[in-house]
Amino acid sequence: MLDELVAVTGWSRANARRAVAAAARRRGPARAVQRKPRARTYGYDTLKVLIEVWTLIGEPCGKYLAPIMAATLAQLEAFGELGKVAERLNAQVREQLVTMSPATIDRMLKPTKDARYPAAKSATRPGATLRSSIVVRQSMDKMEKAPGFFEIDLVAHCGHTLKGEHAWTLTATDVYLGWTVNIAIRNRAHARVVAAIAQVADRLPYPMVGLDCDNGGEFINHALIAWCAERMIFMTRARAHTSNDNAHVEQKNGDIVRKSAFRYRYDTPDELALLNELWGYVNLRKNLFLPTRKANGWRSTKAGRNTRTYDEPKTPYQRLTEEAGFLGEETEHRLQELYAQTNPADLTRNINRIQQALIVSAKDKTIALRAEVS
Repeated sequence: MLDELVAVTGWSRANARRAVAAAARRRGPARAVQRKPRARTYGYDTLKVLIEVWTLIGEPCGKYLAPIMAATLAQLEAFGELGKVAERLNAQVREQLVTMSPATIDRMLKPTKDARYPAAKSATRPGATLRSSIVVRQSMDKMEKAPGFFEIDLVAHCGHTLKGEHAWTLTATDVYLGWTVNIAIRNRAHARVVAAIAQVADRLPYPMVGLDCDNGGEFINHALIAWCAERMIFMTRARAHTSNDNAHVEQKNGDIVRKSAFRYRYDTPDELALLNELWGYVNLRKNLFLPTRKANGWRSTKAGRNTRTYDEPKTPYQRLTEEAGFLGEETEHRLQELYAQTNPADLTRNINRIQQALIVSAKDKTIALRAEVS
């Protein structure tokens, strides 16, 4: 009987034996059996502490929050930032938070994310000038094995129309480390873009050795090529209309720029100053406390398909300090002091304060401009 059941259903013999035994014990059809719901594993206290930690550290997804949960709890407790939920953090809640899987974190936070949280315009125009003189870098090329190679892009803070002058944010992210720097500029004139990239290079704790951009005219121009040549920075570009060639910076455009500065129109000097103040706090939190995963190869699945493999989540700061001998002793000591003295919850409070100021300044005019355009 078991042989026939296994042949018909495809079950294993052990599973078939269990099914037959359960059917023998059952009274009536299987659909009449009421299954007892499984008891909840995580209580209300765990949920409340999880929401508070997630909020204070910058709302990362589960796969990035789980690896840093223990360190983040310790950092927040050291600065006394858990507030009203501190009394909920008993031994059982702490153990549940530290051992909680990324999928469970996302599942428990989904109602909160849905309760808290318009489409962006693309301003990239392929620039034909000098394009042929710049090496093309594709997403399939070998990944960088050392820090210093950056992908760069611009995001328009234009609201719902690109007409008129408005602020832009330059994003530069290290392909190897995930170290990210953002700078807001008044417009995308060549001189302003080059000056912003120079600021990025000055703010880095290590040298910039390479630069990869899309085909926009703000990057493909004599000014930036000359700047890179003067500093012996190797410059490459992506293929036209292939955003996956710049996947690292494109991801940061959404995760950092749009998530932190929203989609309002910023076109005044005060809003530009607020944006740059915002990026100071956002970059510090991202580089010191929020981890990323880095693709490190490929593997074949049981179905014979190739899929990406990734390393363990680490913060850009951790990746940088693990590069033995890369940083000088003075720079490494300075970074260690910065990490120890930085309160992640204080960074989040400052970010929220600036975000509220930006919303108050730009929300009404953005809505009015949208109605005018439509």
